[in-house]
Amino acid sequence: MTDAAETATLAHAAILAAVHATAFPPHERWGIDAISLQLALPGVFGFLHPRGGMLLARVTADEAEILTLAVEPRARRRGVGTTLLTKALAEAHRRGARAVLLEVSVGNTPARVLYDRAGFVEVGRRPRYYADGSDAMILRAVLPC
Repeated sequence: MTDAAETATLAHAAILAAVHATAFPPHERWGIDAISLQLALPGVFGFLHPRGGMLLARVTADEAEILTLAVEPRARRRGVGTTLLTKALAEAHRRGARAVLLEVSVGNTPARVLYDRAGFVEVGRRPRYYADGSDAMILRAVLPC
């Protein structure tokens, strides 16, 4: 595996779940079954970073959604999240998306900085969305034509 993110398939579900488990609290982790179900859906794609990161996204019509992005704690602040997000935005664009949406906790400052740098802006909120009672910010980025 190189240092670049590779396309994730159903065969990677266990690895994706293991990465996700290191990055989220127990009640927010996606297991092998959830990841496998997502990857089997039309329009869903994923990437796996060899240094400990994963991303799942989907494209429907001309809109994409980042379903989850996880970076292992030991790999944070080393460009893994940026690499995954950049690759996902390019893939979404290649698949015809004109905009990308995602949800992030208001308390997740590192993720919010990542998304801000990628051009995402807040377009809404979901009050008390997460199990800890925090709001979800709905962010959107417009992709180049």
